[in-house]
Amino acid sequence: MAAPAQVSVVIPAYNEADSIAAVVQELRAEANWHEIVVVDDGSSDNTAAQAEAAGAIVVTQAYNKGNGAAVKAGIRAATGEYLLIIDGDGQHKPSDAVRLVAHLGRFDLVVGARSSATQAGPVRRAGNALLNWLAGYLAGRTIPDLTSGFRGARLSYLRELIFLLPNGFSTPTTTTLAFIKAGHSVHFEPIEARQRTGHSKIRLSSDGVKFLIIILRVITIYSPMKVFLPVAGVSFALGVAYAVWTIATQMHITNSSVLLIMFGVVVFLVGLVSEQISAERFDGRK
Repeated sequence: MAAPAQVSVVIPAYNEADSIAAVVQELRAEANWHEIVVVDDGSSDNTAAQAEAAGAIVVTQAYNKGNGAAVKAGIRAATGEYLLIIDGDGQHKPSDAVRLVAHLGRFDLVVGARSSATQAGPVRRAGNALLNWLAGYLAGRTIPDLTSGFRGARLSYLRELIFLLPNGFSTPTTTTLAFIKAGHSVHFEPIEARQRTGHSKIRLSSDGVKFLIIILRVITIYSPMKVFLPVAGVSFALGVAYAVWTIATQMHITNSSVLLIMFGVVVFLVGLVSEQISAERFDGRK
């Protein structure tokens, strides 16, 4: 079990001057952390000054690069054995932070899984539920909260995967799937999120597509056949079914049937090659 003294807390923050000082102060009052690092992602307000006055180490980005870029800066700056990522808008409880950290050591990644009631808006909840289901199918296990930014992990493992992390808002998605598919132990700890200060910077209409692409990207890196096999199977089955129907009704096989069958075979073969490349890549890193 990890102790807070082994944990570097990283808080990515962009224009969070109204809440960042309280977040840092509450964390310091809750436990004796190894360090609290606030990454000011090019804020236009006094986020950095507020964080420093509250007792945090401040890493300043020259301009706004995105939440993921801020997390990566925190990963590079951290010096603890473990890393805890927490939002700077006040929605995560410091007591939950200690609870998450208590599972580190036994688990390599611990995610604060929000209840559906504490996720903003019915549309956001429906979108998150769909992403959770898709990610769970592709990863081969139930994922109750794919997009929660509240998480703790072994720092060395995060640094191994840092090349996968995007600069935008899909770092939680990427780390969850990457840890699962890399064979690390992952635990989802139920939490109740508080009302955030300010507004969420994630937009479902634009960022939802990005999350979907990230899911497919990570899965194709670790388990390509999870993506290629269903596509190949559907194409092949449609081609065969259409061929049977045209033989029965028109006494010949159409070009469309042949193309669908060939497309399915080609996708399947590409998937096999991708699976071998993936296995070779990660066998070579052990």
